[in-house]
Amino acid sequence: MTKTTDKQAADLGELGLDVLLDSWLTALQARGRSPRTIRCYRESAQHLIDYLRSAGMPTVAARVGREHIEAFLADQQTKVKPASVSVRYRALQQYFRWLTAEREIPSNPMASMQPPHVPEQPVPVIETQTILRLLATCEGLKFVNRRDRAIIIFLLDTGVRRSELAGMQVGDISAEHMTALVTGKGNRQRLVKFSPTALEAIDRYLRSRRQHSKAKSGALWLGPRGPLTDSGVAQILERRCAEAGIPRLHAHQFRHTFAHQWMASGGAEGDLMQLGGWKSRQMLDRYGKSAAAERARAAHRNHSPVERLMGQGWDDQRST
Repeated sequence: MTKTTDKQAADLGELGLDVLLDSWLTALQARGRSPRTIRCYRESAQHLIDYLRSAGMPTVAARVGREHIEAFLADQQTKVKPASVSVRYRALQQYFRWLTAEREIPSNPMASMQPPHVPEQPVPVIETQTILRLLATCEGLKFVNRRDRAIIIFLLDTGVRRSELAGMQVGDISAEHMTALVTGKGNRQRLVKFSPTALEAIDRYLRSRRQHSKAKSGALWLGPRGPLTDSGVAQILERRCAEAGIPRLHAHQFRHTFAHQWMASGGAEGDLMQLGGWKSRQMLDRYGKSAAAERARAAHRNHSPVERLMGQGWDDQRST
């Protein structure tokens, strides 16, 4: 049988992955997917298309088989971290499901594929002294100092995602109830609670914000030229860590630390899922594992079998 080339397939009216990509992205927008998610999906699909072209494999959607996708994922394993390969796998899953639903392909080549293994790499929680050193760089009355201090405290106090923090509006803050409305993945909104300490930091920032040239903006967090983006938040953390002389911290480490502190203090898991915006226990377990060993050791100090068995008599023996 003569092998059909992409050009011949196109002449037969079969569309390429690159041509269909724009339609898929439009469908994602119509479903209300976040710009960040759409960008991630687009990049993953484009990586596949580029690989198929460079390897001389078909790029016409109906002619891409499981073996082609697996070859791409195997190639990615040699170039990027396992977590990134997993992200691209999940994005391509969504793409080929859409292609199948739209009947652009006769069957889904990923239907029986298994996701790539991602080794567990617990994200370390942030130590108290590290937080104190970071906040020490924000002392002073300047606008940026008050803003950065409020951001750091709010991240630690609420565990919100970086994109959620960046998207906040002034009207999302309720000083009376000490709550904030944030918009998470899938445009899902939720109320998060914050502490009096966080309220004080936010209030100080808002007073300084009144003098900002973009004070009329609805965005809560302002940079030099206007609303602060999520990448701007990352840059603030990077700069403050450099000033404090500590390793770079990422916003998700504050989220892990929030989850750890909540569970270490005996907080209910259901409440944590609500406050953190987790839809599944899988994600909660992932964040909780970051410091599970530390919590277990702390629990042992309070529930040591030997101490409970021997009681005061054990203490008397040790003192002789």
